[in-house]
Amino acid sequence: MDIKKVVIPVAGWGTRSLPATKNVPKEMLPIFRKPIVQYIVEEGIEAGLSDVVFITNQNKTIIEDHFDRNFLLEQLLERAGKDAMLKEVRRVASLVNVIGVRQKEQLGLGHAVLTAREICKNEPFAVMLGDDLMFGVNTGIGELIKASRETGKAVVGVIEVPEEKVSKYGVIKGEELENGTYRVTNLVEKPKAEDAPSNLAIIGRYVLLPEIFDILEGQKAGVGGEIQLTDALQGLADQDKLLAVKLGGQRFDAGDWVEYLTANIYFALHDEELRDDLVKRLQDLLSCSS
Repeated sequence: MDIKKVVIPVAGWGTRSLPATKNVPKEMLPIFRKPIVQYIVEEGIEAGLSDVVFITNQNKTIIEDHFDRNFLLEQLLERAGKDAMLKEVRRVASLVNVIGVRQKEQLGLGHAVLTAREICKNEPFAVMLGDDLMFGVNTGIGELIKASRETGKAVVGVIEVPEEKVSKYGVIKGEELENGTYRVTNLVEKPKAEDAPSNLAIIGRYVLLPEIFDILEGQKAGVGGEIQLTDALQGLADQDKLLAVKLGGQRFDAGDWVEYLTANIYFALHDEELRDDLVKRLQDLLSCSS
């Protein structure tokens, strides 16, 4: 099973991050030295994906531009002798083949995925959401691609969450086949804690089969009046075509301010030039606030 395309929905308004996202797409907010979306794309590249399908709107062209050449900037950097910066901006522009698809109405994640039908056609494909940043060994979209290639099934990434947070996620019920891999039998979108079938929450990593498009096409609006991807995944589960893989490593929800700021600190602490000064400043701030 050859999986080369990744669909990245970026058409939403990013209301959780207002007012910062009033005029700047949330996917372009910086985490340390890169915009959020670049981390997502680079994770896909490391997993062997080569074609990025951005599901976008008329106000989000800046995202596609980030992965294109900027000849004026390159000329300025070249004249200034800033060779390292020049090399980096050219590297970003050569990362992947970018395909833009307009989502003319924001009718939910399921609808966003459906708009990629003509691009993905009859091929399995990955979906990565820009809110979820994942780092570490044996984590992220690469693990799902591996499981899908071995089984020929669709795969969702899940993590364990505290009981009080299950209402924020789609949650699975499943039979554990081996350590960390589950045959999914049921999915519930944002259940109350007492109704949740487990504490295994679906996060923004998926590998989907082309059958998902037919399911989405005939699907009625669900929770929130939107076409929910979770409801369509139930159709695959009913056919025994859906697995879940529990992911580890570091995960940051970039749409949550605490998580967003923590991610910035996480990367800065891994920078040898900044680490010592940052630790000192953080210690000073913590001592002042205690």
